[in-house]
Amino acid sequence: MGQLELTILIPALNEEKTIGRCIEKAKKFIEENNINGEILVANNGSIDNIANIANSLGARVIDIEEKGYGATLINGSKEAKGKYTIMGDADDSYNFLEAMLILEKLREGYDFVIGNRYGGKMEKGAMPFSHKYFGTPFISWLGRIKLKVKVTDFNCGLRGYDTEKMNNVDCKCTGMEYASEMIIKAKKANLKIAEVPINFYKDGRDRKPHLKTIQDGIRHLKLIMCNGYGEDCTKMN
Repeated sequence: MGQLELTILIPALNEEKTIGRCIEKAKKFIEENNINGEILVANNGSIDNIANIANSLGARVIDIEEKGYGATLINGSKEAKGKYTIMGDADDSYNFLEAMLILEKLREGYDFVIGNRYGGKMEKGAMPFSHKYFGTPFISWLGRIKLKVKVTDFNCGLRGYDTEKMNNVDCKCTGMEYASEMIIKAKKANLKIAEVPINFYKDGRDRKPHLKTIQDGIRHLKLIMCNGYGEDCTKMN
């Protein structure tokens, strides 16, 4: 059959309430656009029913033992069978039905495509006030200055990339700062980067997100300030 064109990679940790909706949207996106693709759920130690739900909906589920957002995506990407990978969270804040702009850019020859939540519709309550107006804009501004890269939203979790090329840049950050590391390593490797507007929706879960605002923000800033070169981000505090 040959290589699949696309893997939709969903990192998941105890998100049984929303994982079904995410997979259904991903399936519909693949089917309606006649894409030769798969849905891959990277399960990072969930203790709920997420694996059974994902399997019942036809997704491929892999267990990632190493803890953390970055670890889940790095290891999940290594298992992706698609030429391209589109990653998005399992909390239903991103709508996979709206991922065509990302796939089109990849088909055009871009290696790494990042969503821009500020360029589309942001649902009320989707992003905390401090993140929307201070944290994310500052991190993104600093990243543009330090890295000379035209990216408006460094923290956006809906992204697409050439699977082999991204795996080869050898990201190592296991936490949320992996989002910045991807950009740093892609820039260093001279990958062709694009940004597209996306919509951002209110988290569909009934609990607090995994993000730790201050701790994760500091880790992003430290990584950007050192440009990710020579820094063992697995040891960052």
